[in-house]
Amino acid sequence: MKQKTTLSQSIDTVQQKAQYDAACKKVLAEKIILAWIMKHTMKEYGDYDVGEIAERYILGEPKSAETPVLPDETRVPKIIGVGVEDTSLNEGTVTYDIQFRAIIPGTEEVVQMIINVEAQNDFYPGYPIVKRGIYYCARMISSQYGTVFTKSHYEKVQKVYSIWICMNPPQERNNTITKYSLSEENCVGSVKEEKEYYDLMTAVMICLGTQDETMENDLLRLLDVLLSSDKKATEKKAILERDFKIPMTETMEGKVEQMCNLSDGVEQKGIEKGLQRGVERGIQLGLQQEKLENAKSLLDILSDEEISKRIRLPIEEVRRIREEAMTE
Repeated sequence: MKQKTTLSQSIDTVQQKAQYDAACKKVLAEKIILAWIMKHTMKEYGDYDVGEIAERYILGEPKSAETPVLPDETRVPKIIGVGVEDTSLNEGTVTYDIQFRAIIPGTEEVVQMIINVEAQNDFYPGYPIVKRGIYYCARMISSQYGTVFTKSHYEKVQKVYSIWICMNPPQERNNTITKYSLSEENCVGSVKEEKEYYDLMTAVMICLGTQDETMENDLLRLLDVLLSSDKKATEKKAILERDFKIPMTETMEGKVEQMCNLSDGVEQKGIEKGLQRGVERGIQLGLQQEKLENAKSLLDILSDEEISKRIRLPIEEVRRIREEAMTE
């Protein structure tokens, strides 16, 4: 039987990885999981029970983009409507990971949310992910024109959240949840505007890290269990039901099992691929080249020490890159 070529094996691995990513998003798009995320990252829902958030405040069924349109810019949905797409004249069509809308408790106001899952190894893949999160917030707001409001009815603009789950962040960001939002600051005089008028966008970075059973934050513990590559489906389901009171419905159980099965397949494909020395060497060279390119893109943003730490590149190499850039 003819052996598969390296290219064929690479394509199989990429395809199975895409299927695994899609399975992860399906699990995260379950209302009960979204409710956990909302309770621990959005002040509007902090005082409410997870079950109540899932049942009363999430509108309709959350949408998950299973097929990325572009490999390097894969996420962004139409906020109003049935799709998970957003089209602009200059940028074409891109898709968000998960998008949904929810009612703010105690009001009739609607908040719009997207959740992105970033499995890349570098929190700074040539740019700060925080900027991308803020950009998505701006895009969601601008896309409301013609759907949520028209003409000069800006009073109808709805608040947006862009929430990112980063699975392999830099060490200093391990097990952290950080928010970025607009605030009021008086430069001259003392005035106070209604917060609801300017508090319209928030980007949230949920950074996972080394798994720790004693971790105090419930959301980080939940996501660690859910997205763990070390735990089997039966173990995950038991922990989710026992520790987080998440009912293992037939749908939820099936999605968790599919995600775990695909995870095992991705890992096995990676092992088979790594056994080929040529492929292994190619990967190493590719990763090294990627690090060098990332370092160049961060020269104007971070110091040599910060670049070295975040990209895991020797400080001498970073300094050499900076010197070369100055002479170009």
